Amino acid sequence: MIWLIIAVVVGLVFAPAMWLRPSPRQQRTMRLRDASVQAGIQVRLDPSPLHQDAERLPAYRWAYPPQRPGPDFMLVRDAEASTALKPFVAGWRWRKEPLRPLPETVRRHFEALLATLPGDAVAVESGHDALVLWWDESMEVEAFMPLADDMAELREGLAGRPDRPEAHVGPRAPRA
Repeated sequence: MIWLIIAVVVGLVFAPAMWLRPSPRQQRTMRLRDASVQAGIQVRLDPSPLHQDAERLPAYRWAYPPQRPGPDFMLVRDAEASTALKPFVAGWRWRKEPLRPLPETVRRHFEALLATLPGDAVAVESGHDALVLWWDESMEVEAFMPLADDMAELREGLAGRPDRPEAHVGPRAPRA
């Protein structure tokens, strides 16, 4: 009888510790975020880019070099977008289209990349500072890293193509 009481007490002591242990999904997400940060990707939980959504979503950010800013655009998955938005490729619509057309090679790469994104990717955004993937982190590290490399390649193709070039700073060159 005393052994039964000891077992119950030990169980009561260790039960809260088991509840604090990360779930398998949390462990996978931690591994994914750690590997992403080591690869130079900024990972943040930001307010969702979707309308009428107060939730915070993971935003994986590939920063543009400061001297080569990127264009401004946002693509949203069809399931999250209004049919009034202009289609880009099957399954994706422009919420905000870049002012200048993308070069053909960059456009083809972008279209191929969109076809490989996981189903929980809801938006791809670009701004002056970074190319951003909004998603729910459904992939394992091994499956995500090739996608991360493709996103980095797209960032390189988009870098230096800002919609609004900065005003010239510093002394102007004399006119000839």
